[in-house]
Amino acid sequence: MVHFQQLLREYLEIHGYWVLFAGTFLEGEAILIMAGFLAFQGYLHPGWVIVTAFAGSFLGDQFFFYIGRLKGKSLLRRFHFIARRFREALRLIEKYGAFVAFISRFTYGLRIVLPIILGITSLPSRTFLAINLASALVWAVIFSLAGYLFGKSASLFLEDVGTYEHYLLLTLAGIIMMFWLTHIYHAWKAKKPARMRLARMRALHASHTGKP
Repeated sequence: MVHFQQLLREYLEIHGYWVLFAGTFLEGEAILIMAGFLAFQGYLHPGWVIVTAFAGSFLGDQFFFYIGRLKGKSLLRRFHFIARRFREALRLIEKYGAFVAFISRFTYGLRIVLPIILGITSLPSRTFLAINLASALVWAVIFSLAGYLFGKSASLFLEDVGTYEHYLLLTLAGIIMMFWLTHIYHAWKAKKPARMRLARMRALHASHTGKP
């Protein structure tokens, strides 16, 4: 156990913040929650975890926003999954307006696509910049504190959290996975009526054309 802790500490001292930055540049909720727990354990500094996550998240969304602004139309033609998400994102934009830029990183499955689509729209880049700054800060604080408070809660029941550290990391990973699978299930269930309508349309078309 001591050997594991020493290896983990040495690795995180060298690579921890770079890995966190790369993870939060893309999606990053899971890795940020883990980083929050490791900050509680003393492997990382809580303040630097928040700063790193804020920087990665902010720069990531700025990058994808300008990808959309410069290359958005060609991406819609080239990548069908972006085109499918485009219609869904437009409904969100029509309903919530510029607030979508704030909630984009909190919407699982649209974290990368929404900034791209917002870049395609007429949303001013300065407006997106201001909203993105606020959103990235709130997101970094919330998810890093979630991991930190998980460790704090564990310390109320365990005399020596370090002894059970690897089990707690696995438990935290399991909780994150459970939420992820639950989201996937609900998304699949929500799209079931659309899949059934499509199946009926294909069957009707096949019956008219005589093709299976």
